[in-house]
Amino acid sequence: MEIDPNLQPQIAALEEKFAQIGQKTQTHLEGLRWAKPITYWDYIQTDALLSLQTQRSTLPDEMVFIMYHQVNELLFKMILWEMDQITEALEITTDFFSDKLMRISRYFDMLTTSFTIMKDGMDVDQYMKFRNTLTPASGFQSAQYRLIEFGSTDLINLIDIRFRATIDRNTPYEHAFEHLYWQAAGKDYKTGQKSYLIQEFEKKYKASFITSMKNYNKTNLWQKFIQLPEEDRQNPELIAAMRHYDKTVNITWVMGHFYTAKKYIESVPGKQEATGGSDWKKYMLPQYQRRIFFPELWSEEELKNWGLETI
Repeated sequence: MEIDPNLQPQIAALEEKFAQIGQKTQTHLEGLRWAKPITYWDYIQTDALLSLQTQRSTLPDEMVFIMYHQVNELLFKMILWEMDQITEALEITTDFFSDKLMRISRYFDMLTTSFTIMKDGMDVDQYMKFRNTLTPASGFQSAQYRLIEFGSTDLINLIDIRFRATIDRNTPYEHAFEHLYWQAAGKDYKTGQKSYLIQEFEKKYKASFITSMKNYNKTNLWQKFIQLPEEDRQNPELIAAMRHYDKTVNITWVMGHFYTAKKYIESVPGKQEATGGSDWKKYMLPQYQRRIFFPELWSEEELKNWGLETI
């Protein structure tokens, strides 16, 4: 059987590809002969994905809660995938930076608009029952979200505002880690001791967090932005995109989360805590935490009133 001349360029390209890694084209073609054709469900791993929802209660709406948070984690992974293409690039161009930043922003826009699924999609009574089976677990323990923060901005902007004046680029990472803004939410606000919530969180992720803090120190989104040509850094559209990302993550998305939590937690009388035991309002509200990725792109008045217009 003669080989179709139209296939010759493809075969030559395959031979070049496999030769570069010391492989025989014939072996791979023989393997292809016996390979099973791909299906949608095998490629997406649908069965595995749909088997990952395990309820801790008998209440139907817990399934909404589980799946919604799993969707969030998948979107966080998409964000980190795009972010790391920027942070790991040896040379960065404005077009490449802008394209990836807009992808990241669209994912967060999707996260922001999705909060109605949680806010209006669960029975309050069911939630207040099954939430007690989740203690002391908390969304606070999303490691991917912490990585997104590390990859977005200089570390000083994630330090508890009370301690920023005492920390700089020469501060040991271990010390800086102990003063990240979310450390306060992981401590018993009466005793100052770290809660079981944060102890377990650090046991699993602290080493990788310290590594990420170091890796992102000079490669985070802000550091990559200031490497762009001066003319491009002054481009109004790019600045608007940076500000949109900053506000979306640190105000709009946070407040969507806040009002959802508020609806359920305040549905019963008396002072309530988050499942992890934190003072959830002071942890979540932008006016307290003042998480701002790119403070250089905001006016003094905007910084002073950060998040207040949403209360």
